[in-house]
Amino acid sequence: MKHKRDILHRACILVAHPDDETLWAGGLIIMHPDWLWKIYTLCRASDPDRAPKFLKALSMLNAKGEMADLDDGPEQEPLSGSDIQNQILTWTGQDHYDLLISHGPQGEYTRHRRHEETSRAVQTLWKEGKIDAAELWLFAYQDNEGANLPQAAAGAPIQFELPDDVWQKKYRLITEVYGFTPDSWEARTTPRVEAYWHFNRENRHQIQKTKLEDRL
Repeated sequence: MKHKRDILHRACILVAHPDDETLWAGGLIIMHPDWLWKIYTLCRASDPDRAPKFLKALSMLNAKGEMADLDDGPEQEPLSGSDIQNQILTWTGQDHYDLLISHGPQGEYTRHRRHEETSRAVQTLWKEGKIDAAELWLFAYQDNEGANLPQAAAGAPIQFELPDDVWQKKYRLITEVYGFTPDSWEARTTPRVEAYWHFNRENRHQIQKTKLEDRL
């Protein structure tokens, strides 16, 4: 599988929760151990269960990263967009990335407000040049309004099936590191085909011309 991804070196993943990086982009990370991966999650830094699992996942993915502790309670009250952006900027600063990855604007399933809020913040910061990244990839999955498990969106311009050994390693991260049982939603969802919406400096203006509209 030789294409433009193979010349990228510095990559940043910004997600809402620990395990999102593995579930939606774990195959890409595993296939490129030579890249300089930074992975940041906006929630669960004080979670005594998920926080240490995230750190173990980072180690196994040969990545560096940090966690924040924005509210992720069951009520899912809306977060301030500026609070999310400010937290992200404390991590990204003046760094340059070849690739920036985050949630799809409608999330990956029906529905999770934090995924949508994270996507919106990342899109805004990247479009305004406050995050310096040559390319933006957004997770491209859909579940047909909850009718099925999330799967690669048919129209996504970047899609690739994971080799079996890569998928098995990704699956073990979900089940053995994050501790989800084989019959859990997470384990059953773990995609064999990863998919992304793709934007770069040339088509940055098109980000609002796709189906990537806000839902809130």
